Amino acid sequence: MVDATLAEVGRNLSDAMSFLGDGERELEAGSERRSFSGAIIPGPLQGDGQDAATILHLVHNLMHEEEEEEEEEDPRRRDVGQLGHMTLLGHSLAAYMSVLDRERLRTLTARILPDTTLWLCRLFRYENGSAYFHEDDRDGLVKVCRLAIHTHFEEYASEGYGVLGSKQPVVYHSASGRPGLGQHLCSQLGLPLSSLCAAPCNTVSGSQHQMDVALLDKLIQEDIEAGRLPLLLIANAGTPGAGHTDKLARLKDLCEQYNIWLHVEGVNLATLVAGQVTSAILAATRCDSMTLTPGPWLGLPALSSVCFIALLFSV
Repeated sequence: MVDATLAEVGRNLSDAMSFLGDGERELEAGSERRSFSGAIIPGPLQGDGQDAATILHLVHNLMHEEEEEEEEEDPRRRDVGQLGHMTLLGHSLAAYMSVLDRERLRTLTARILPDTTLWLCRLFRYENGSAYFHEDDRDGLVKVCRLAIHTHFEEYASEGYGVLGSKQPVVYHSASGRPGLGQHLCSQLGLPLSSLCAAPCNTVSGSQHQMDVALLDKLIQEDIEAGRLPLLLIANAGTPGAGHTDKLARLKDLCEQYNIWLHVEGVNLATLVAGQVTSAILAATRCDSMTLTPGPWLGLPALSSVCFIALLFSV
């Protein structure tokens, strides 16, 4: 099965290189191949001068290649499954793009990235946002924290970590949050572990997995009085294991009061694409940034994670 799979990738790469080499190739007239409908393509791909027909035709050609062949179903296809086949196609495209020269790669990504960002922003109801794609689902938070540091410390770009001595930045996270996330953030940014503050969870109302907003407010006031700088708050829309969602609307109001960056992550963010969304999850669209992990949600291995960042803060 592995040999057949590698052969499939090779055929896909050959098709991709020959197809993209001729941007004017059109779909064969009179074939039974299903055609793309412009109505299902959101955003500027329907117009606005962004010509992505080449890459769309490529994906169409690769996905429906077997439909034109009148032969028995490939047993390898049954073993890998549809999701596995989609993963192979994605890696085939990525492998093809990795061998392009820099100028051609820049042209291709300039067409794909804005449209992909627009699609995802509309799907997840995060308007006026920019997208950062990354392999490790923690890298987006590292970028977000670095942006927050640059926002509060104007000399950080030239002076480095020396400017943090005047006011030590503090990152707040839920006591029920992802284990090791704060430690990874500090190690990547060179911050001491004393910059982390675990916000206790609320047990008064019966939930042991939601941050206690009142206690968090008290912790922030204590840090300000001690000369520290409240920098970033990591909230959860679906805590690990329990799946509880923090009171995002109240946390956003608290962050606006103290000028704190609000970052949201969690599996419940996947429901933002649903027709009806709870008010608690919909409040996540007010955050300054959020991390999405579509790979586990869709069952597609090795799919990149996405970090949305509000354009107001992006640099």
